[in-house]
Amino acid sequence: MSLSTLDVDLYESEDPIWNPAMMAIPVPGIRKMVNMAATMEDVIHLSIGQPDLPAPENVVNAAVEALRAGQTGYTMDAGLPELLDSLAAYYSNRYQRPLTPDNIMITTGATEALYLALTAVAAPGRHFIVPDPAFMLYAPLLRMNGGEVTEIVTHAEKGHQLDPQEVIDAIQPNTYAIILNSPSNPTGTVYPKETLEAILQEAAYRGIEVISDEVYDHLIYDGKDYPSVLGSISDLDHVMVVSSFSKTYSMAGMRIGWIIASQGAIKRLRRYHMFTTTVANTPCQWAGVAALNGGSEFIDSMLAEYTRRRDRVVELVDQTPHLTGYKPEGAFYLFPALPEGVNGTNVALRLLKETGVCTIPGETFGNSCSNALRLSYSTSLDKIEQAFERIIPWMEKQDFS
Repeated sequence: MSLSTLDVDLYESEDPIWNPAMMAIPVPGIRKMVNMAATMEDVIHLSIGQPDLPAPENVVNAAVEALRAGQTGYTMDAGLPELLDSLAAYYSNRYQRPLTPDNIMITTGATEALYLALTAVAAPGRHFIVPDPAFMLYAPLLRMNGGEVTEIVTHAEKGHQLDPQEVIDAIQPNTYAIILNSPSNPTGTVYPKETLEAILQEAAYRGIEVISDEVYDHLIYDGKDYPSVLGSISDLDHVMVVSSFSKTYSMAGMRIGWIIASQGAIKRLRRYHMFTTTVANTPCQWAGVAALNGGSEFIDSMLAEYTRRRDRVVELVDQTPHLTGYKPEGAFYLFPALPEGVNGTNVALRLLKETGVCTIPGETFGNSCSNALRLSYSTSLDKIEQAFERIIPWMEKQDFS
């Protein structure tokens, strides 16, 4: 069974009122699984991709103080000047490269930032390269705007690492952009600096845009430094980097993201931004200023907690029959593979119905990974243990031969 057969949304119909391009947008598998789980009792979620830890107190207080101070109007279209200044200083210090507020635009979450970046360059006849599996936003938005997409397949047994030579070999004369996501959703994979540099060097030589989704850039385990695109380039020409406060500071619902790019690109994107959400949430932009100026204590404690969860999930997956795992280096996801030919959607649906554990089937994230499941460990260790107390005995009973 395909997850897309579970229900039909309005934009999937052939009603002539709708733009036919909307047919390129799939009904999200995440939503379908969570909606089904909502009709059941005693469900344990390994599905949700948002932090379960409360936002830092200084961040919450800053938003409340901004509201009480009457900071409820529009900011400048590029964003709150204080937040732009803070982000420019933060990134300049983190990657030892000069950035100015003119290199940054604040958006309504990273989702708007990605929407703007992808649709601003997509057009009929243009070619794009995207990892597979990947966050579900990339390929549909490109295709919706007429773009042609080549997917570079990665594999669980290799930790879902991206082969830079495969990316380079996929470049065509009409290639306009390469989409990167590190740490990756859904795999938790972190691309090493050597991979980034090889891709960036070839892209720069050919004048190809690199759009890098770095939303999970602070969720990096085992004491490793994060290899950002910003630390691997000499200038910002043909590069757009997207991030947000959502995962780093448990601010997902506050919807504050940003794009970092050349001043020329930001000027064009600001005009586009004015025709989408106009400006991001003003009180929550003030909360972002507080987050950047609040020290690293919250991030350090969050990372320690996610490290404990990551390590335990890796152990439990290793103990689970029929699952091939690996050790993710970032984010809070593991994307284990089922045996070749096994339908991960059927497994996810049966797992939910028969055990009450909600996972996300691999087909949500690409064409190559229908035999996979995404497990999120942005939930408590107790819930993780309870989930696998159900998963392991259930898997032991399955015969996938």
